[in-house]
Amino acid sequence: MLYSFVRTTTRSTTSLISHSTSHLRPSAYIFRAMSSLSSALISDHRELESYYKKYQDNAGNSSEQQKWLNQFTWELARHSIGEELLVYPSFEDKLGAEGKKMADEDRQQHQSLKNMLYELQNMSAGEAKTDTTFARLMKDLREHIKQEEERDLPKLEQKLSREDSQNMFHSFERTKMFVPTRSHPSAPDKPPFETLAGLLAAPMDKLGDIFRKFPTKQQLKDVEAR
Repeated sequence: MLYSFVRTTTRSTTSLISHSTSHLRPSAYIFRAMSSLSSALISDHRELESYYKKYQDNAGNSSEQQKWLNQFTWELARHSIGEELLVYPSFEDKLGAEGKKMADEDRQQHQSLKNMLYELQNMSAGEAKTDTTFARLMKDLREHIKQEEERDLPKLEQKLSREDSQNMFHSFERTKMFVPTRSHPSAPDKPPFETLAGLLAAPMDKLGDIFRKFPTKQQLKDVEAR
């Protein structure tokens, strides 16, 4: 019965993808032959920083700011769950006790970020409280990114073959296609329960995305080219 439910929910999620991803960055589905897991995560990190900068650059234009806030929420929610489902279990598997400590610390940081993102995604762009919450989230996110890029990912990559890292790159990008696009801080943060929770939440998130405003493909392309 559970299998039938999960299969049906997955089909529903898949059917919504084509309707809720018109704002995807142009290269979202282009997998480079020599890409590594680290390159996928680092690329996401840079994009999140770019989306925040676009939000700041459009101060005084709440309509444009809302588009970039929505894009930021969409990307951070997917990125975080992708890490929790794929990357942090790999820390534990490949790095033993040290990896478990790293994963637990990263999950704790994620929980704080998801709590703030949940607040942010329900706010209106351009308001003082929104700007303050966004700035606070970015401060903590940058600290988390720095730790991942300078400590966690190099240690994991040392334990992965080039082929393993490339396979994880592809798995990470595929995983992000099927996970929720909004923050759900009360959801589990470890598989398999996070996987099931994601299958439950993703269809509603993706349905909501249809009615949210996002940057155009050209706007995203311009950001990516910088």
